[in-house]
Amino acid sequence: MSDPTALFTATFDCALCSAAMRLDRACGPARIDAVARSRLDELVAHARERSPLYRERYAGLPARPALADLPPVGKRELMARFDDWATDRRIARAPLERFLADPQRAGDRWLGAYTVWTSSGTTGEPGIFVQDDAALAVYDALVMAQSDPREWGPRELARCATAGGGMALVVATGAPHPGIVAWRRIARLNPTLAGRAYPITLPLPELVAALARHRPAFLATYPTMALLLARERLAGRLPIAPAMVWCGGECMSQAAREAVAAAFDCPVHDEYGAAESFSIAAACAHGAMHLHADWVLLEPVDRLLRPVPPGTRSHTVLLTNLANRVQPIIRYDLGDSVRVLRQPCPCGNPLPAIEVHGRTDDTLSLASGDGVVVPIVPLALESVVEEALGAVPFQLVAEGARALRLRLARTGPGATTPARRRACRRALLGYLASQGLGDVRVVDDAGEPAIDARSGKLRRVIAAGPPPPSRPRPGRTRREARP
Repeated sequence: MSDPTALFTATFDCALCSAAMRLDRACGPARIDAVARSRLDELVAHARERSPLYRERYAGLPARPALADLPPVGKRELMARFDDWATDRRIARAPLERFLADPQRAGDRWLGAYTVWTSSGTTGEPGIFVQDDAALAVYDALVMAQSDPREWGPRELARCATAGGGMALVVATGAPHPGIVAWRRIARLNPTLAGRAYPITLPLPELVAALARHRPAFLATYPTMALLLARERLAGRLPIAPAMVWCGGECMSQAAREAVAAAFDCPVHDEYGAAESFSIAAACAHGAMHLHADWVLLEPVDRLLRPVPPGTRSHTVLLTNLANRVQPIIRYDLGDSVRVLRQPCPCGNPLPAIEVHGRTDDTLSLASGDGVVVPIVPLALESVVEEALGAVPFQLVAEGARALRLRLARTGPGATTPARRRACRRALLGYLASQGLGDVRVVDDAGEPAIDARSGKLRRVIAAGPPPPSRPRPGRTRREARP
């Protein structure tokens, strides 16, 4: 049941923030830089006053330090000193981990004031991130600001009116990651708008059938899954006509974006975000990602954390989230590689344009016993492992179409016991069997998961060889998809 008071408050706060954001951006880059500088000064002062960690780190710095004067931080340091990090001294790691251990509470408010989610651990260690209502209002406004009113013509409005439900979210539902937590928050505020969430681990035929019954007005998922669903629609098996498709969580090429847009005949929004900062940038029609520079600072740097010039791909980036004052994230080593475009984007957006090189896990093409090739998106496998073991470093490497090598940490943080490795292998075999891939083997590999030397991220699902020859799965013959 919805909470009218909470819904009104969240909507009002988002609308206010969105109006101010549009006004600032309409004034151009100078205004955007000025408001970002003002917010940085306020955030640094707040962190120095209320966070023991930042008070210690910023001791001796001037009252209004330049961004480059602030020492960078990393996930490992923040998680190791979690209880000293937050500006609300009630926030502590042990009770928060107990709260997160119950999957039924994902999306519930903690301490009556906070929304909590975790990162996936692609840098080798998961993180826990706490947001207050003020930060959530900014994130909501950043999402709203990405929608161009010109996209909402009579056809899109008609699709919303005739669709069977609000949103269909296809994501990893077994862990409290940002996508599912944000959806459950919306579901509490407005169940009709929230629609339904579907686990990415559903067998593709079951997912297609469920979406066909649902007929959502909006589809939100990862780029790899959006491409699979686009192919299902072109094959005539997915008769849905969403007004918009929303993608995030992985890098999406311009070609993939165009393919999804053509298949569903609707706009596709591609967003770059992270658990540390829910929405960092959003793609325009020209394929560039535009940084939300009024609320997010992103510094491309080399291996020694020195700035790199526009046009040069960075080794990592230092992220500053200007919205989160509860857990200040200031010059945080995010691990992503980006390239700032030298020239202004032809779309005319005043926000800086970047090219993002983030998550690069592979979609696997595995073969059943009778030779049918089944595509498996990487985040489905990651969801299975996380549900079995929690957020631990791991790697799955496909050897051909009939075998996966499972690498789990055996030493250091996140080390697994033989019993836990067996449990993980059983979970993966069960998932593969549910996809019609009961003949695919999962081999316990003695190797350790390895961080990619270039990106600094852990590639968790890797296709080691070319995909097998495609043979269509049983189903209806190809025909024109219904609008």
